Formats: sequence, C-alpha cells, structure tokens
Amino acid sequence: MSEWKAKRFWKSVETRAEADGYGVFLDGRPVRTPAKVPLILPTEGFAEAVRAEWEAVDEVIDPGQMPFTRTANAAIDKVAVQKDEVADMIAEYGGTDLLCYRAEAPEALRARQDAGWDPLLDWARQTYGARLAVTSGVMHLAQAPEALVPLRAAVHACNPFQLAALHDLVSLSGSLVIGLAVANGQSSPEALWALSRIDETWQEEQWGEDEEAQNQAALKRAAFLHAAEVWRLSGMH
Repeated sequence: MSEWKAKRFWKSVETRAEADGYGVFLDGRPVRTPAKVPLILPTEGFAEAVRAEWEAVDEVIDPGQMPFTRTANAAIDKVAVQKDEVADMIAEYGGTDLLCYRAEAPEALRARQDAGWDPLLDWARQTYGARLAVTSGVMHLAQAPEALVPLRAAVHACNPFQLAALHDLVSLSGSLVIGLAVANGQSSPEALWALSRIDETWQEEQWGEDEEAQNQAALKRAAFLHAAEVWRLSGMH
C-alpha cells in the first residue's frame, strides 16, 4: 500500500507582518506548525526563507526539502515550550568543550590544535570572561564553575529560534565556544566548521579519505551551515 503524501493545494504564497513577527500564508490562510500553532517567524528574512520553500513545492510536500520550515516548526513546537531545559542542555557542552581537549601526540597535531583553538578560547575569555582550562588526552577535566556561568547566561539569553540554531551549531561541532563564535560573527561559519574538524582532517591526511566518512562529514557541514543561517535570520532579541 502506497504511503499517503500531502500534495500542493495552494496557488499563492505570501508573507505578512503580524503583531509578534511575520507569518506565511497559502492562498491567504496562515501556515501552521504540526502542533497547529501559527508559524510566526521573528524576522522578515526568516519568513522569506520559509515562503520560498513553500513556493518551491512542485506537487508533493517533502519536509526534507524544507529545512527552514522544519527548523521553525521545531523552534515553536519544541524549543519554545521547554526553553530553559533546552538552554541548559546546550550550556552543558561548556563543561566538555572540544577545544579544551588536546592530543598528547603527535606534536604536529597538537601544534595545529593549539594554533586553531587557542585564539577561540582567548576570544571566549575576552568576550564572556570565561577562562576555560585545557588538558591533554581524553580524561574529563572539570571546569571551574565561574568559567561556565557567563557562557550559560549567553545561551539563556537566546530566543527559541536562536536556541534551535545554537543547538545544532554546538552539537555538530562539539563546542559551545564554536557555537557562540558563529553566533557572534567571530569568524565565518565555514572557517569555524573547519576548526571543529582539525582532528578528522589530520586523520584523513595520514590515512587517506574514507568515502562513507566523507559523505557523513558533508551532511554535518551542510547542517552546520544551515544552522548558522538560521541564527542569522533569527534576530538579536
């Protein structure tokens, strides 16, 4: 038995300013989330990105081809209703940040990590007053609580759309500092993604590329860059 799929039923797609943001309308009817909540976006740019996805639907609605709509749905239906819990989950990455764990050997890899990651930790200290300690190896290093407080505060200051973006930036990179660096425009998302992949890039240089690993890395990179764009479109409030 074939699976039922929703098909395009509308002719026109438009955005409109609403009291609390921007809505997307199909033949004058508002788009709603899976939880039946009006899909209200925080900025006109975000609404335009969602509008373009609905406009691009040919015959069958394929959520896989609508990443901005999917992220907006998640922000409204999931993040907004448990905002503090999501923020806490993201902030926890500060205690095990990728940038704080360096290789014991070889020296060349350690030097590459130091060169790429030390400036980011310096930036976190200068921007947030967060002094994160660094260790060699994989054994857990407990960070001083006072180093994590300002990072947690920065996460909790985000709106639900920003949190949805930050969640992916942090979880994909393994680094709260990298996620916040993207959010603050410390460097380009592409450059920061490359810094999160120093270890993997090193392994590829030593042992050659693995096709499956390359495909997975490409998917993660695309998701990271999408999250960076969602953050950009989510406004600073």
